Amino acid sequence: MNRTTVSLIAGVAALAAVTGFASLTEPDASGADTAKAAAQLPVERTSLLCPAPSLSDVAETAYTSFTPVTKGTGTDGTAELVPAGEEPADGTAAESKEDDQKTDKNDKADKGGGEKKAVLTPKEPGKPVTGEASGAESPALVGTAAGRFAPGWTVQQTTEIAAGSGRGLLGTNCTAPDTEFWFPGVSTAKERTDYVHLTNPDDSAAVADIELYGKDGALKSTVGEGIQIPPHSSESVLLSTLVDEPQTNLTVHVTVRSGRVAAAVQALDDKLGGDWLAASTDPAGSLVLPGIPKDATSVRLVAFAPGDADADLKLRLASPSGPITPAGNETLHVKAGMTAAVDLGDVTRGEAGSLVLTPTEESVPVVAALRVVRGKGDKQETAFIPATRPVGARATAADNRSKGSTLSLVAPGPSAEVKVTASGGSGGGTATTKTYQIKGGTTENVQLPVPEGLKGTYALTVEPLSGGPVYAARALEISEGGLPMVTVQTLPDDRGTVAVPDAEQDLSVLQK
Repeated sequence: MNRTTVSLIAGVAALAAVTGFASLTEPDASGADTAKAAAQLPVERTSLLCPAPSLSDVAETAYTSFTPVTKGTGTDGTAELVPAGEEPADGTAAESKEDDQKTDKNDKADKGGGEKKAVLTPKEPGKPVTGEASGAESPALVGTAAGRFAPGWTVQQTTEIAAGSGRGLLGTNCTAPDTEFWFPGVSTAKERTDYVHLTNPDDSAAVADIELYGKDGALKSTVGEGIQIPPHSSESVLLSTLVDEPQTNLTVHVTVRSGRVAAAVQALDDKLGGDWLAASTDPAGSLVLPGIPKDATSVRLVAFAPGDADADLKLRLASPSGPITPAGNETLHVKAGMTAAVDLGDVTRGEAGSLVLTPTEESVPVVAALRVVRGKGDKQETAFIPATRPVGARATAADNRSKGSTLSLVAPGPSAEVKVTASGGSGGGTATTKTYQIKGGTTENVQLPVPEGLKGTYALTVEPLSGGPVYAARALEISEGGLPMVTVQTLPDDRGTVAVPDAEQDLSVLQK
């Protein structure tokens, strides 16, 4: 062995010792060394992006941030939401309703246009923090949480619009950036004004494409190709500008060529109000759409099959008493590459309900969403429910109020036991917990635990304890001038933990 080789081995060994080089150890042939299961450890960093809330001058927006208390996170960490395009100012506190802090205009001017005070800054896990915005100039927000604030960090954006197109209650969970999104249920009909909001959290520009699919397949358009989203900024695209002819039921596919974005659709109707449409879960053969309001007067299912095969789906309503087949709508045929829609009417008939889609025979991946309408005549309001992932280990809904909050839990398969924790309020109150038994094949609107001495808003944390998969949704209702305002958010797993394989230091790998 020459001197160069010896020096190289010695250098690599020294580097491995300094940096803590580790490798997965393989079990020997005798089976004496068995593989250990990956440990579930708390995530250390979370990014959330909130779209610009409204173009209405009369919009009033509330932001609510909450991080569940998670074991193993340590004592360090920070979290804050800042306007897109701005840099957070070091050492600033939250502009929150609880603290009632005011911005020092002279100090802000001294810092220059590149820095802006955070919209809100959580102080501790387990307690909600709120912030506010008004009017049409409120920007998109970029949020980052680290350390003990990262696992399960949830931010709810709720906007009340008193008049005009899309008037009503518009709510959405601020979402993590990704590279692909499906939105069945959008529209370019004359009465609808739908925007796709794309927000880029990173230091480099992102490039995205928007494709639309109608009842006859893909709609030809080059306008939706190569959309540039500058660093730390947000772009909104009016969908009607991408097509020549209006269509009522469409599916939007957002793909990101470079970088990452968060995507959401704001759907505004001249007569039926409006809401945010969150992305459907990834295409799958079976889907669950939880939490249809029991007083819904109209429910429309929109589905899309992105592959090369047609999909045939069974439609079942998981009611409080068990699965029910909607009369006259037992199945739905979805042609490959085309959007299908069916009106289910007042399918819940005054009871809690969730829609469960399963293949009639061969499983073909689909995406789906519901448009739900409450009220009658000129007092109607819209909400959207996309197909969602199960609760998994834990899910959280922020911005719950003393009145008007409804939690729907559905166990589409085996029965399940679920623990629900109501946090203390943003202005005070004591957390409380309650356990529920959800029978298989049913949906239950559970009686919520409310914090004792509640002041402000509170968060709900849902944790399945045993049994089959559980899906959940939270409806927030406000009545204003006889208008039944409503918004619905699904509660998928918060992905607060990540699997970390068992590893140990093994320097002998350098000699192999």
